Amino acid sequence: MTVVGERHSIAHRLSSFFYRHPRLRLAGALTPGMAWLGVVYLGSLAALAVYGLYRLEEFTGLVVRELGLDTYRQLWEPANRDIIVRTTLMAASVTVACGVIAFPLAYYMARFASPRAKTLLYVGVLMPLWSSYLVRVLSWKLILARDGIATWFLDHTGLSPLLDLLLRTPAVGGSSLSTSDIGRFVVFVYTWLPYMILPLHAALERVPESFVDASSDLGARPRLTFRRIILPLALPGLAAGSIFTFSLTLGDFIIPGIIGDSSYFIGARVLQATGVESNLPLAAAFSVVPMVVMVLYLLGAKRLGAFEAL
Repeated sequence: MTVVGERHSIAHRLSSFFYRHPRLRLAGALTPGMAWLGVVYLGSLAALAVYGLYRLEEFTGLVVRELGLDTYRQLWEPANRDIIVRTTLMAASVTVACGVIAFPLAYYMARFASPRAKTLLYVGVLMPLWSSYLVRVLSWKLILARDGIATWFLDHTGLSPLLDLLLRTPAVGGSSLSTSDIGRFVVFVYTWLPYMILPLHAALERVPESFVDASSDLGARPRLTFRRIILPLALPGLAAGSIFTFSLTLGDFIIPGIIGDSSYFIGARVLQATGVESNLPLAAAFSVVPMVVMVLYLLGAKRLGAFEAL
């Protein structure tokens, strides 16, 4: 038997063996990916959690590799606690705003748009993602500046008193939109909105038209049909999109570093701890906070069937 024939025979026997044992075939296909996920991804997250148990010696600036909760207790200090609360509230508000803005557009795309209009809308939703993320954020810095186009538009439409009122609002205002939490919120919503529209559109497309027709035939008004039929069936897509918008806002450090005032978010605080302060245990402890928040968030999203719409 030739070498080619022997190789063919071995390959044939292996393929026959795995054909008769589908579970082994599945395990062989999943093992490389699961090993990478478990060792590299989850392993690095576990290493962060463990590193947060170390502490930084105040006088020498050296990391003391003794397990303890001193560094995690620092997260409960007023300044650090404010950073966690501020970031979480911003992530939640951005998620709600993205859902409110995305739902009408996704519903129109799924139920009423012609194929040509749907294609154009798809391109419109995805086009911002084709450009550099940093360029888009810097562009918004110019748009929201005191002499930017946003202020010019509000002045010429008579809405400048409303802008002045918003900028004078404590905790969210500032000297201009580009140095306020309001401007930061606008940029966050603009940046992550496509990640809400796409899964929500996919979920709405799976709503059977017969359900809507049956509700109408039974005498339900459009508002009742939306509340009892469309919205419950669209919740998985809404929850799936919220996973993206919430997690991306929670961990972002570029937008808070460019837009808004000097108040810290978790990502920027981690960057400062790893750079200026060289406090790696505190940076690791701060990094664990989004992990814990997202675990709790994903448990809630799972109840809404979010993973079925991903």
